[in-house]
Amino acid sequence: MNLTGKSLIGSNSAASSSQTFQAFDPSKGVNIEPDFHFASVDDVNRTASLAAEAFPTFRDLSSSAKSSFLNTIAEEIEKLGDALTQRAMAETGLPEARIKGETARTTGQLRLFAKLVEEGSWVQARIDEADADRQPLPKPDVRSMLRPLGPVAVFGASNFPLAFSVAGGDTASAFAAGCPVIVKAHGSHPGTAELVGRAVQAAVRKCGLPEGVFSMIFGSGREVGTALVEHPEIKAVGFTGSRGGGTALMKLAAEREVPIPVYAEMSSINPMLILPSALASGEGLAAGLAGSITLGVGQFCTNPGLILLQDSPEADQFVKSLAEQLKNAASGVMLNPSIAEAYQSGVERLEKHSEVEVLTAQSRVEGSICSAWASLFEVKAETFVNDQSVAEEVFGPESTIVRYRNEEELLQVIDKLEGQLTGCVHGSTEEFGRLKKAIDALENKVGRLIYNGFPTGVEVCHSIIHGGPYPSTSDGRSTSVGTHAIERFCRLVCYQAAPEEMLPDELKNENPLNILRLINGEWER
Repeated sequence: MNLTGKSLIGSNSAASSSQTFQAFDPSKGVNIEPDFHFASVDDVNRTASLAAEAFPTFRDLSSSAKSSFLNTIAEEIEKLGDALTQRAMAETGLPEARIKGETARTTGQLRLFAKLVEEGSWVQARIDEADADRQPLPKPDVRSMLRPLGPVAVFGASNFPLAFSVAGGDTASAFAAGCPVIVKAHGSHPGTAELVGRAVQAAVRKCGLPEGVFSMIFGSGREVGTALVEHPEIKAVGFTGSRGGGTALMKLAAEREVPIPVYAEMSSINPMLILPSALASGEGLAAGLAGSITLGVGQFCTNPGLILLQDSPEADQFVKSLAEQLKNAASGVMLNPSIAEAYQSGVERLEKHSEVEVLTAQSRVEGSICSAWASLFEVKAETFVNDQSVAEEVFGPESTIVRYRNEEELLQVIDKLEGQLTGCVHGSTEEFGRLKKAIDALENKVGRLIYNGFPTGVEVCHSIIHGGPYPSTSDGRSTSVGTHAIERFCRLVCYQAAPEEMLPDELKNENPLNILRLINGEWER
């Protein structure tokens, strides 16, 4: 498939603006053809209008038709084969195994949502039947279920060119809910975005759906992104990226005449509490932790950026081993120059801090724009508690050790933590019980609590939660991974005393879809 550099407006494409940009190969430091054209505000308006026109049809699509659509997207992406792999590698500097793995994750989560909607019970159907004889007042017939919100704007992520991009989790969950999607492609991997976008476009066509079910546009967040979020036809936003970007979108959405929800995954340093008994595993734990810190050149939202250790000779030895592991780790290519520059600045900020001990820090390879080395720092608990600048996220292969003397200091450190995507605890069952107060405090700060494991590696399944209290996400009640993600793009609708023929199939008396429903307080099929 030849790349055109055009935005996808429903079933068509457009290059309305004379403003163009090219992708950048971070491993070679060169631009990559072709030119990609920014979308115009008129293009945004057109995509939103098409999405609004498509919504009534797509909303009421049968569960089997919706499932078929999601499966067809997965098939069309797989047909791209090596062309997709090679383009994504060139635009991100990521290795072939990572791109192929991420492609499989993307198609896998599409198929996971296809199974979810095919089965149908996700709508949370509830029925309370009428009782005309109830005293002192008759009881009306009341029924409720989740219904789709409407057109959704999705912002592609820089660090996941496939799994959190054009056909990633936000798009898959919005489609599964019955919402048309307009994707603002990320400028770091536009060729990858166009390839996947055309695969989705082909699936829309093959399934005979209205063209406005999907569009994809290129352009700056300041102009195109703002116009998209502010458009009155957009009913929700999905975003993965920086705290600055996420909070800017939240502000735009809140200031609309009709405010809308923004589901933004933003920043997290993913604290890891290593208790004394865990230090007995020595170099094995240090090697595993070093691998988690440097995985993907630290460009996962779940890389462990904070390590909580109690002062002891064993802790000294562990820190020495971890520092050696990180010093010996190979450098890696970061996704783009701006991410590499931000990493450099974050490392330099910590290096210059008078209360921070530098254990290893060589943030950039000389003569390379995007290559970076791992960095490790250490601070006392008192410093962390009194100066939150040391807790700011450094996006990349960096972690900071916080040394505490006793449980009281540990509780003070945990109390100062912001909301996080994950928290890890390493130790014995006996220690977990003894320090339950601290672990409970950590639970209040995170979306996923991991015992004797590492935060990198997010299992895509029904139970997973990839979210957490603000500012790790804009809404700590939600997740961007797993089938719970569908709930972000729905609202509960209640039907009272509705005629049978006016009810959705999910709420009809005969249960034609054979889904699990809560009827008069009892779960039934």
